Amino acid sequence: MKTKKNIAIFASGGGSNAEQLILKSQTQNLNFKVKLILTNKKTAGVITVAHTLGVPCFYWSNKCIENEDNLIAFLNNNNIDLIVLAGFLRKITAKLVAAFPNKIINLHPALLPKYGGIGMYGHHVHEAVLSNAEKQSGITFHYVNEHYDEGSIIEQFSFDIEKNENLETLQKKIQATEHSNFYRVINNFCK
Repeated sequence: MKTKKNIAIFASGGGSNAEQLILKSQTQNLNFKVKLILTNKKTAGVITVAHTLGVPCFYWSNKCIENEDNLIAFLNNNNIDLIVLAGFLRKITAKLVAAFPNKIINLHPALLPKYGGIGMYGHHVHEAVLSNAEKQSGITFHYVNEHYDEGSIIEQFSFDIEKNENLETLQKKIQATEHSNFYRVINNFCK
């Protein structure tokens, strides 16, 4: 029996990507197991997702997250091999990056290096893509470093933007692309 990597998902929102990762890891023979979810938002939908699917979920306030030594100890005590950011709206500190070198992966809803950085998340990204009349959009998986969305790119998935594309249809395309590729990227990384 192969040893599975333990991943911690950091999320601040609804948790649809976390849900997909958990479901895939529970129903397929993948190289990873979702060991825990950490959220910095008391009302995040990911909390319900975690409880429904039987994955431990921990709320850490932003102030608690700033105590990097406690966070690193918590992750090490839970034998975390990889941190996956899935809509986590908080900058990862240099100390956490150093404690998990090339072991923190982010999913960004655009084709980096375009549309990354401070304030570029969720609908803000999609609105910028549409207002600039881009011909393509997609998602980027990248390593996390101490700067927003500047870590080395692991893999990108793109699609064409239709002439009649709007915010709602673009968001649906992005989410479908995330759901069909997230677990594969993480699984390949954990080989």
